[in-house]
Formats: sequence, C-alpha cells, structure tokens
Amino acid sequence: MVECKRKLTAILGAGMLLWGQTSPAAATTLDPYAGAEDNYAGSQIALHEGVDGVPHYDVAEDQVLGHDVSGHQGDVDWPAAVGGGARFVYIKATEGTGFRNPRFAQQYNGSYQNGMIRGSYHFARPDVSSGAEQANYFIANGGGWSGDGKTLPGALDAEYNPYGETCYNKSGPDMVAWIKDFSETYRNRTGRYPTIYTSTNWWKRCTGNSAEFRFNPLWIARYNTFIGELPASWTVHTIWQFQAAGPLPGDQNWFNGTFDRVQALSYG
Repeated sequence: MVECKRKLTAILGAGMLLWGQTSPAAATTLDPYAGAEDNYAGSQIALHEGVDGVPHYDVAEDQVLGHDVSGHQGDVDWPAAVGGGARFVYIKATEGTGFRNPRFAQQYNGSYQNGMIRGSYHFARPDVSSGAEQANYFIANGGGWSGDGKTLPGALDAEYNPYGETCYNKSGPDMVAWIKDFSETYRNRTGRYPTIYTSTNWWKRCTGNSAEFRFNPLWIARYNTFIGELPASWTVHTIWQFQAAGPLPGDQNWFNGTFDRVQALSYG
C-alpha cells in the first residue's frame, strides 16, 4: 500500500505537466542523471498517460504473473514476492552511460536464488550517448544474457524523457536509428534481440510508429483492463505491464503465455 500511495501521489502531483515539459527540479540541475533512481519502467508513462480502469488479477491459464523493480523499490523481499505469485521479474540495471542501480545485486541475485526467471532492463537516454554505447554499458553492468533457463533477454525501456523534451529532441527517423543501434549492438554481443518496453502513444509520437522491430519481443505498458492498440512493429505482445502498483513490489505484469513460454524466452 505504501508503494501504491507513493506512485499515485507522484502521478497526481505531476498532473499539470505537459508532454515534453520537464519538472522544475530537472530543469535547474546540470547533473544528467539527477533523479535517475526514480526513473523506472513506466514512471513517465504513468505521468503522461495516466491510469484508467481497475486492473484485475484473475488467474488465467494462459498467462503468468510477474513484476518489474528498480532501485526505487529498495531491497525486495523475494520469498514474499514468490509467495504472492510472481514467477518472473525484470530489474533495472542501468540508465544512459552514467547510472547503475545501487540495489541491482540484491534484486537480480535475490530473485534468482528464490527460483524466479529474471532479466534486466536499461532506461534509454538517447540524449546523452549513442545506442551502441548504451548497449555496451548495459551489458557491462548486468544486462547480459545466458541460456541457463533463468535469464530473460535484456530489455530496452523506451519512454517519455523525464529530464526534458518528450522524444529527447530526436526526430522519428533519428529515434528509430538510435533504437536500432542499441538493438543490433545487443544482438551482436549476446545473440539475442533485446525486448523493447514502450507504450503505443510514445512509440507513435517518437518513432513515427515504426514497424521495423518485429524481431524484438514487445513489453507493452497500458494501465487498464485491456491492452488496446499495439505499436506498428508488433501484432502480438510478449509482456503486458498492466498496473503501475499492486500487491507485488513495483509494476505488475502478465506474460502472454504459460510458464513454459517464459522458459522458452529465457532459453532463446
């Protein structure tokens, strides 16, 4: 409940922010990573797109419950998360080329030790360095992949800029090129296409609704009882982040498939 209230307070407190407008705190600092610990998958999507409907936790035979966390959650009680039904998790590892999650070891190793399939994600900062540089930084700091059946491919978190202009001052073609640079670098080094986390609204606005990423698994954010329209690159989603807060630490997710499909994604 504390985490839920904290997120809802942040959403309501930022309700007057316009798309592309930064907060006063971000605008007055020269530190490109000020507040990075509070940037997590969906933090900006919740601010810009809001939360609609009342998501539900009805058990579905063809879906698997999971969640995602970052340093924002602090140390996670992994036995409690598993007891709450979580079977997979994504954990923020890095942002840009200058921030590492200080809680990463506890979160990444702890989830593994408690039998979860876990992966790590990178919060994209197209404004500070190239996609290739960020993919390499991510891999060097916990974003790699191994075919051990317990490790999901790394994920690229592409969402609204928490520091300034919505699309990081990039045109649609330039954003597509940046994401490709990250994706191809990650694939060349790990053998896997990274999962792409995004929302349909941001994807349309900042990539021109690119259809060039059909080989990357889609992790879609939509805080409602339904997913709705997908970005043009995909006809099906892999993971749905359906709620910004809930019983599990961090955001709540459904995997689009049974547990053997989660395992298949981890094996590659």
